Amino acid sequence: MRTSELIAVLAADPVPEPIRIGRRVAAALAIGFIGSLAIYALLMGPRPDIAEAARTVRFNLKFVDAFAFALPSLLLTLRLARPDAKPQALALWLIAPLILLAAGVVVELLVVPSDQWLARLVGHHSMFCMRMIPLLAAPMLAALIVALRAGAPMHPALTGALAGAATAGIAALLYATHCPDDSPLFVATWYPLATLICAAVGALAGRRFLAW
Repeated sequence: MRTSELIAVLAADPVPEPIRIGRRVAAALAIGFIGSLAIYALLMGPRPDIAEAARTVRFNLKFVDAFAFALPSLLLTLRLARPDAKPQALALWLIAPLILLAAGVVVELLVVPSDQWLARLVGHHSMFCMRMIPLLAAPMLAALIVALRAGAPMHPALTGALAGAATAGIAALLYATHCPDDSPLFVATWYPLATLICAAVGALAGRRFLAW
Protein backbone atom coordinates (compact mmCIF):
# COMPACT_ATOMS: atom_id res chain seq x y z
CA MET A 1 0.00 0.00 0.00
CA ARG A 2 1.29 3.40 -0.93
CA THR A 3 1.85 6.06 1.69
CA SER A 4 -0.83 8.26 0.17
CA GLU A 5 -3.32 5.39 0.28
CA LEU A 6 -2.48 4.67 3.94
CA ILE A 7 -3.04 8.32 4.83
CA ALA A 8 -6.38 8.27 3.03
CA VAL A 9 -7.48 5.13 4.91
CA LEU A 10 -6.48 6.62 8.27
CA ALA A 11 -8.23 9.87 7.45
CA ALA A 12 -11.40 7.97 6.63
CA ASP A 13 -11.54 6.35 10.09
CA PRO A 14 -14.02 8.07 12.41
CA VAL A 15 -12.46 10.13 15.17
CA PRO A 16 -13.72 8.93 18.56
CA GLU A 17 -15.73 11.50 20.47
CA PRO A 18 -13.75 12.92 23.39
CA ILE A 19 -14.89 11.88 26.84
CA ARG A 20 -16.70 14.74 28.58
CA ILE A 21 -15.59 13.94 32.11
CA GLY A 22 -17.05 17.18 33.46
CA ARG A 23 -20.50 16.34 32.11
CA ARG A 24 -20.28 12.80 33.46
CA VAL A 25 -19.36 14.09 36.91
CA ALA A 26 -22.16 16.67 36.90
CA ALA A 27 -24.70 14.02 35.87
CA ALA A 28 -23.37 11.60 38.49
CA LEU A 29 -23.62 14.20 41.25
CA ALA A 30 -27.17 15.07 40.22
CA ILE A 31 -28.22 11.42 40.32
CA GLY A 32 -26.41 10.80 43.59
CA PHE A 33 -27.87 13.94 45.14
CA ILE A 34 -31.37 12.63 44.49
CA GLY A 35 -30.46 9.58 46.57
CA SER A 36 -29.05 11.82 49.29
CA LEU A 37 -32.23 13.88 49.33
CA ALA A 38 -34.28 10.70 49.75
CA ILE A 39 -32.17 9.70 52.77
CA TYR A 40 -32.49 13.22 54.17
CA ALA A 41 -36.26 13.22 53.77
CA LEU A 42 -36.66 9.78 55.35
CA LEU A 43 -34.29 10.17 58.31
CA MET A 44 -33.92 13.88 59.02
CA GLY A 45 -35.60 16.88 57.48
CA PRO A 46 -34.96 20.53 58.37
CA ARG A 47 -34.70 21.59 62.00
CA PRO A 48 -37.88 23.14 63.42
CA ASP A 49 -36.27 26.52 64.11
CA ILE A 50 -34.44 26.84 60.79
CA ALA A 51 -35.98 30.22 59.93
CA GLU A 52 -34.81 31.71 63.22
CA ALA A 53 -31.42 29.98 63.04
CA ALA A 54 -30.82 31.31 59.53
CA ARG A 55 -30.54 34.79 61.00
CA THR A 56 -27.49 33.85 63.08
CA VAL A 57 -23.83 33.97 62.04
CA ARG A 58 -23.02 30.55 63.51
CA PHE A 59 -25.68 28.82 61.42
CA ASN A 60 -24.63 30.52 58.20
CA LEU A 61 -20.95 29.86 58.84
CA LYS A 62 -21.62 26.13 58.54
CA PHE A 63 -22.86 26.58 54.97
CA VAL A 64 -20.15 28.99 53.89
CA ASP A 65 -17.42 26.72 55.20
CA ALA A 66 -18.94 23.54 53.74
CA PHE A 67 -19.30 25.19 50.33
CA ALA A 68 -15.78 26.61 50.48
CA PHE A 69 -14.51 23.08 51.10
CA ALA A 70 -16.74 21.17 48.67
CA LEU A 71 -16.07 23.34 45.61
CA PRO A 72 -12.24 23.15 45.46
CA SER A 73 -12.38 19.46 46.46
CA LEU A 74 -14.66 18.74 43.52
CA LEU A 75 -12.57 20.81 41.11
CA LEU A 76 -9.43 19.00 42.31
CA THR A 77 -11.16 15.67 41.73
CA LEU A 78 -11.93 16.68 38.16
CA ARG A 79 -8.35 17.87 37.65
CA LEU A 80 -6.87 14.63 38.99
CA ALA A 81 -9.13 12.56 36.75
CA ARG A 82 -6.86 13.54 33.85
CA PRO A 83 -3.40 11.98 33.44
CA ASP A 84 -1.74 15.37 32.87
CA ALA A 85 -3.13 16.87 36.09
CA LYS A 86 -1.30 19.75 37.75
CA PRO A 87 -3.34 20.45 40.89
CA GLN A 88 -0.83 22.43 42.95
CA ALA A 89 -2.36 25.91 42.60
CA LEU A 90 -5.93 24.68 42.99
CA ALA A 91 -5.01 22.69 46.10
CA LEU A 92 -4.18 25.94 47.89
CA TRP A 93 -7.89 26.81 47.90
CA LEU A 94 -8.44 24.01 50.41
CA ILE A 95 -6.70 26.19 52.97
CA ALA A 96 -9.47 28.82 52.79
CA PRO A 97 -12.19 26.82 54.60
CA LEU A 98 -9.68 25.77 57.26
CA ILE A 99 -8.76 29.40 57.93
CA LEU A 100 -12.43 30.39 57.99
CA LEU A 101 -13.31 27.64 60.44
CA ALA A 102 -10.30 28.38 62.63
CA ALA A 103 -11.35 32.04 62.78
CA GLY A 104 -14.83 30.98 63.85
CA VAL A 105 -13.38 28.81 66.60
CA VAL A 106 -11.20 31.66 67.88
CA VAL A 107 -14.17 34.03 68.02
CA GLU A 108 -16.23 31.38 69.79
CA LEU A 109 -13.54 30.90 72.42
CA LEU A 110 -13.41 34.65 72.98
CA VAL A 111 -17.13 35.26 73.35
CA VAL A 112 -18.23 32.08 75.15
CA PRO A 113 -17.29 31.42 78.80
CA SER A 114 -14.69 28.68 79.17
CA ASP A 115 -16.99 26.49 81.26
CA GLN A 116 -19.24 26.13 78.18
CA TRP A 117 -16.53 25.16 75.71
CA LEU A 118 -16.74 21.40 76.25
CA ALA A 119 -20.53 21.35 76.08
CA ARG A 120 -20.50 23.26 72.80
CA LEU A 121 -17.78 21.03 71.35
CA VAL A 122 -19.65 17.81 72.21
CA GLY A 123 -23.03 19.25 71.25
CA HIS A 124 -26.22 17.21 71.25
CA HIS A 125 -25.83 15.02 68.16
CA SER A 126 -22.12 14.40 67.62
CA MET A 127 -22.47 10.67 66.86
CA PHE A 128 -25.50 11.30 64.70
CA CYS A 129 -23.44 13.81 62.72
CA MET A 130 -20.65 11.26 62.30
CA ARG A 131 -23.10 8.75 60.85
CA MET A 132 -25.33 10.98 58.78
CA ILE A 133 -22.78 12.97 56.78
CA PRO A 134 -21.13 9.79 55.40
CA LEU A 135 -24.57 8.27 54.81
CA LEU A 136 -25.74 11.34 52.88
CA ALA A 137 -22.47 11.39 50.93
CA ALA A 138 -22.63 7.67 50.01
CA PRO A 139 -24.98 7.90 46.96
CA MET A 140 -23.02 10.82 45.52
CA LEU A 141 -19.66 9.17 46.11
CA ALA A 142 -20.77 5.92 44.49
CA ALA A 143 -22.09 7.76 41.42
CA LEU A 144 -18.96 9.92 41.27
CA ILE A 145 -16.62 6.91 41.34
CA VAL A 146 -18.55 5.38 38.45
CA ALA A 147 -18.26 8.64 36.47
CA LEU A 148 -14.54 8.98 37.21
CA ARG A 149 -13.85 5.57 35.68
CA ALA A 150 -14.09 7.37 32.33
CA GLY A 151 -10.99 9.37 33.28
CA ALA A 152 -7.37 8.31 33.65
CA PRO A 153 -6.14 9.43 37.07
CA MET A 154 -2.45 8.96 37.79
CA HIS A 155 -3.22 8.79 41.53
CA PRO A 156 -6.45 6.78 41.85
CA ALA A 157 -6.46 6.59 45.66
CA LEU A 158 -5.93 10.35 46.01
CA THR A 159 -8.58 11.04 43.38
CA GLY A 160 -11.02 8.82 45.24
CA ALA A 161 -10.17 10.47 48.55
CA LEU A 162 -10.88 13.92 47.12
CA ALA A 163 -14.12 12.62 45.63
CA GLY A 164 -15.08 11.44 49.11
CA ALA A 165 -14.13 14.80 50.60
CA ALA A 166 -16.12 16.69 47.96
CA THR A 167 -19.25 14.60 48.52
CA ALA A 168 -18.81 15.00 52.28
CA GLY A 169 -18.79 18.77 51.77
CA ILE A 170 -22.01 18.60 49.76
CA ALA A 171 -23.54 16.26 52.34
CA ALA A 172 -22.54 18.71 55.08
CA LEU A 173 -24.47 21.45 53.29
CA LEU A 174 -27.55 19.25 53.42
CA TYR A 175 -27.01 17.98 56.95
CA ALA A 176 -26.43 21.51 58.29
CA THR A 177 -30.09 22.31 57.68
CA HIS A 178 -30.97 19.61 60.21
CA CYS A 179 -28.09 19.92 62.68
CA PRO A 180 -29.06 21.88 65.83
CA ASP A 181 -25.41 22.32 66.86
CA ASP A 182 -24.19 25.58 65.36
CA SER A 183 -21.08 26.21 67.46
CA PRO A 184 -17.85 26.44 65.44
CA LEU A 185 -16.32 24.23 68.14
CA PHE A 186 -18.77 21.48 67.18
CA VAL A 187 -18.42 22.02 63.45
CA ALA A 188 -14.60 22.09 63.60
CA THR A 189 -14.56 18.77 65.45
CA TRP A 190 -17.27 16.49 64.08
CA TYR A 191 -17.72 17.66 60.50
CA PRO A 192 -14.01 17.08 59.66
CA LEU A 193 -14.10 13.66 61.33
CA ALA A 194 -17.11 12.70 59.21
CA THR A 195 -15.27 14.04 56.16
CA LEU A 196 -12.26 11.86 56.96
CA ILE A 197 -14.51 8.80 56.92
CA CYS A 198 -15.79 9.75 53.46
CA ALA A 199 -12.26 10.46 52.22
CA ALA A 200 -11.03 7.08 53.51
CA VAL A 201 -13.88 5.24 51.80
CA GLY A 202 -13.22 7.24 48.63
CA ALA A 203 -9.52 6.37 48.73
CA LEU A 204 -10.31 2.66 49.00
CA ALA A 205 -12.86 2.91 46.18
CA GLY A 206 -10.43 4.90 44.04
CA ARG A 207 -7.66 2.35 44.52
CA ARG A 208 -10.06 -0.44 43.61
CA PHE A 209 -12.02 1.05 40.74
CA LEU A 210 -10.01 3.96 39.28
CA ALA A 211 -6.62 2.28 38.80
CA TRP A 212 -5.57 1.60 35.21
